[in-house]
Amino acid sequence: MIRPVAAALLFAALPLASQTSARTATHKATTATRHTAAPTASSATASKTDNPPGVPPVSTAPKALYSLRYVDVITGTGPLAAPNKYYTVKYTGWLTDGTKFDSSYDHAGQEPITFPYGAHRVIPGWDTGFTGMRVGGKRRLYIPYQLAYGEAGREGAIPPRADLIFDIELVNFADAAPAPAPPAADPATAQPGATSSTPPDAPSAPPASPNPK
Repeated sequence: MIRPVAAALLFAALPLASQTSARTATHKATTATRHTAAPTASSATASKTDNPPGVPPVSTAPKALYSLRYVDVITGTGPLAAPNKYYTVKYTGWLTDGTKFDSSYDHAGQEPITFPYGAHRVIPGWDTGFTGMRVGGKRRLYIPYQLAYGEAGREGAIPPRADLIFDIELVNFADAAPAPAPPAADPATAQPGATSSTPPDAPSAPPASPNPK
């Protein structure tokens, strides 16, 4: 769940734009169908691909409701990300006016976050935006509001109908969630000679889906 801006929100910006190995910024699109949005006008004729054999034909080409765009800035050299795993991720998120609303680099110890990919524990743009990445890869996501926080936004951090930009890095993935950090020892009850340290704050969960309709 994203914390308020004043409380060090989730997503210091990655210097992705300066990476010398950045690919040409060609935006790729994937069509999403989980939410509703006003369709755009189109007079195009349906193609053979739109009318496969055995399916009742339509005469007009399908209309895109909205899309998730991305740019692979650095191609990772690690394993290809698998579905239904726990992803460990570094990230920074901005509004389209350049306002940074959260970053893992602003967490205590610059801790990344871990979440189950594809389990609807994050906004839809995150639940699909890592597909095709490799460990060590860095990607920029351009997420439309329908795949982010929807019509309402999120009070104190995300305005209504806000499109978002994320720089993400896939650090690792695993079959299970990492074990929680042990609690800090209470100095008042610690045994003589024992050491006490305060672990870094556990990173907050990434943005929870508002399930916009």
